Amino acid sequence: MGLRPSGVQDLPAALSAAGLLRADPPVARAARVEPAAYDPRRDPVTGVLNSDALARYSVRLADAVGDVLDSGRFPVVLGGDCSILLGNLLALARRGRHGLLFLDGHTDFYQPSAEPTGEAASMELALVTGRGPRPLTDLEGRGPLVRDEDVAALGFRDTAESARAGMQPLPPELYTLDLDGVRAMGAGRAARRAVDRLAGAPGGYWVHLDVDVLDDAVMPAVDYRAPGGLSWAELERMLRVALTGDRVTGFDVTIFNPRLDPDGSIASALVRCLNRGLSALTSEVA
Repeated sequence: MGLRPSGVQDLPAALSAAGLLRADPPVARAARVEPAAYDPRRDPVTGVLNSDALARYSVRLADAVGDVLDSGRFPVVLGGDCSILLGNLLALARRGRHGLLFLDGHTDFYQPSAEPTGEAASMELALVTGRGPRPLTDLEGRGPLVRDEDVAALGFRDTAESARAGMQPLPPELYTLDLDGVRAMGAGRAARRAVDRLAGAPGGYWVHLDVDVLDDAVMPAVDYRAPGGLSWAELERMLRVALTGDRVTGFDVTIFNPRLDPDGSIASALVRCLNRGLSALTSEVA
């Protein structure tokens, strides 16, 4: 609901068909949380598409993620678009203070007045840190869902674009390392430093992956393309660091659009990368 229904809603089926559910450790299906019908009209109060429906959906998604957490398993949530981050972090916020490792080609820190279409998928990092309309920033009275100092955003390459569009600035307390910074440091070391920066969150951290963090040359199956990005090998190294240890609490994958991958080759490559990253886990996943 945070993005027009262009095909990203088919991501779970496409990645499952490409072999994600045959990961090691195996991924067990826990639930499918169906969204409400998409409404293309911008809400006149919040300035966000589908804001009321998204708030309700986020509660339902948090319930499903919470069930997985309470069973002792590791949740892997397949979008859809990046607005699923709200429900994922609401599940954690119900259980205390947690961090967020944010791997995305965009910072997604727009305020509604600067986002041209009102898509929550361009605002989710702002929303989960408490910036934006209250119906989406204070879910169940628990907002912000994550503190600025408990966020590390890596791999983005939209600094000039977002500045031209008038996006609000990222707060200094939020740890950021753009694509050039990741390259200069090395992908594995950059991920390790980010994870170390999240040590102040006592409950561990969630990993959010928007596949547009990948190089457009290998991942053109996204709706908002931009040149450059991580290689498959760089993303795999980052995931293996991020998904190692007992502090990582969950993982989501968003924005891959199977309709832009007619022969399925990109889905296959993505699943190979994800399976290798998920192999760093020692717990059962769902």
